[in-house]
Amino acid sequence: MAADALSIIPGAVLRNLSDKLYEKRKNAALEIEGIVKQLATAGEHDKISAVIALLTNDFTMSPQANHRKGGLIGLAAVTVGLTSEAAQHLEQIVPPVLTSFLDQDSRVRYYACEALYNIAKVVRGDFIIYFNKIFDALCKLSADSDANVQSAAHLLDRLVKDIVTESDQFSIEEFIPLLRERMNVLNPYVRQFLVGWITVLDSVPDIDMLGFLPDFLDGLFNMLSDSSHEIRQQADAALSEFLQEIKNSPINEFVKLGGEQLVPYYADILGAILPCISDQEEKIRVVARETNEELRAIKADPTEGFDIGAILSIAKRELNSEHEATRIEALHWFSTLLARYRAEFLAYLNDIFDPLLNALSDPSDAVVLLVLEVHARIAEESHHFHHLVSYLIHTFHNNHVLLEKRGALIVRRLCILLGAEKVYRKFSTILETEGDLEFASTMVQALNLILLTSTELAELRSLLKKTLVDSCGKDLFQSLYASWCHSPMATISLCLLAQAYNHAISVIQSLGEEDINVKFLVQLDKLIRLLETPVFAYLRLQLLEPGKHTWLLKTLYGLLMLLPQQSAAFKILRTRLKTVPFSENLKRASSTNPYSQILQVTEDGNRNQDTQNYNAINFPSRLHQFESMQQQHRVHLKNQLQSRKSASAVALSQVS
Repeated sequence: MAADALSIIPGAVLRNLSDKLYEKRKNAALEIEGIVKQLATAGEHDKISAVIALLTNDFTMSPQANHRKGGLIGLAAVTVGLTSEAAQHLEQIVPPVLTSFLDQDSRVRYYACEALYNIAKVVRGDFIIYFNKIFDALCKLSADSDANVQSAAHLLDRLVKDIVTESDQFSIEEFIPLLRERMNVLNPYVRQFLVGWITVLDSVPDIDMLGFLPDFLDGLFNMLSDSSHEIRQQADAALSEFLQEIKNSPINEFVKLGGEQLVPYYADILGAILPCISDQEEKIRVVARETNEELRAIKADPTEGFDIGAILSIAKRELNSEHEATRIEALHWFSTLLARYRAEFLAYLNDIFDPLLNALSDPSDAVVLLVLEVHARIAEESHHFHHLVSYLIHTFHNNHVLLEKRGALIVRRLCILLGAEKVYRKFSTILETEGDLEFASTMVQALNLILLTSTELAELRSLLKKTLVDSCGKDLFQSLYASWCHSPMATISLCLLAQAYNHAISVIQSLGEEDINVKFLVQLDKLIRLLETPVFAYLRLQLLEPGKHTWLLKTLYGLLMLLPQQSAAFKILRTRLKTVPFSENLKRASSTNPYSQILQVTEDGNRNQDTQNYNAINFPSRLHQFESMQQQHRVHLKNQLQSRKSASAVALSQVS
């Protein structure tokens, strides 16, 4: 066959093809291109095969470097001459070129890159069948010791990538094993080469690189610690791109494989999976939850790239999700980070405190309860606790609907988490100096109603019942009394709880006509109804011995006198008082006046009062405190009315 080729190609052309001068080799290649073109037109493919065999055996395999260079440029020329018919000869053309990539002479390797580049330009997708071998060769050339060879290989690599991305014959399944076995290579040039291919293939819509992520993920993570900044950046960019695509992917495998190496990507991953927890597809929800748990199980060190601020930012963002499940998981992250990294968490408190407070208005009770757990953990230090209660009061002040709908839930839960006495003392301390007197009264009434009705505050009520016999009860009573003075009915209720009945009647007697308004009567109605509940069972039992509890009777009759006779509350309390077992003398005395017994029991009241315990609290001072506060409320109300009248007068004058 070689003899046939010698008769086809002139000897002078073959001599020039192996000349040391590049221009002579190039001109010889052009002549070979023309000869092959004529042969192809004539359909003489056997002769073309003979030419290829000659170039391979006598040139590319020659011990002489210039012969090998000529052989490579000659094979490229044959391919160009064949044009559209080159595919049928690729089995002969490509292998010797690939072999030349291993040549000891760097110039031969360079010409091998150039030759394959020109061959690839002609045949394009037809040489995909050789892709794995070409990829292997390019991988080695990317780390070539000669800069010119590296440069030529880079150009060839770009062309091969272009061909692969437009081909429908490329097999990702066959390629992945090649990629996987090279991912742990340490050479920086090879690493760049591999990341480049991962990125390019991931950009092809018809290629699902994400499905093979576990095969090369570990290698990508290892590259993040490369000494080269450029490689670290490329690996980071590739990982970030995959993180954008993980919504419908095996991210749980991604996390399991990555483990602690995922630390720098915690926030990105979390930002992707939290919304998926509420996805419409169950499969995605399950995977997202599993991944979320995997992430939370990884304990990272903030000194090793673990960005708590970034994660908190994601969790804060997801607090605004329209889906309850996502908001709940975001709050679990707040709790987890606060438990593990308290000091670091609190450094970001200014950024997250307001969103956490806003979450108290969430329509979901489950969300609100979790928010409160986070707040309770934050409030373990006294200054944070003060901050929390102050903000709650401020929030309730600005959002009365929240106070009405969620106030009880919030206060009760805080009492469980932080201790009822601690919570109520702090609320009282802050409300005592509240500038908005109308709001202070509303807030105290709400706290008082919770105190009287919630099972969570049973111990607090028990302590208040010991006000006259226990120093702790006395201190609590006095602590609450200061702010309870904002509301007459709350003050009376507190006295009933504390069994300070004589003081309760003093408070009742201090009320002026303007104090007995509709608002007061509504609260009194609630109190009378509460007196019939288990909370006040102890009070009703005292009524079995009226002689020992004269001030209680006087208080109840005092409340009865304040109620309109037509009201249901009046009838409830009157019915209860009728059951009190008075003596025969008292019954006869009351025959002409149904309420005369109150006069009688008052006469004996001081005799039955535990004077020693009663005097432990300076009740005259407390009464003065109450009257002073109520006077402030009266002045405030008067000023409000005057302001409204003035505003109305101005409006009328402008109209006229």
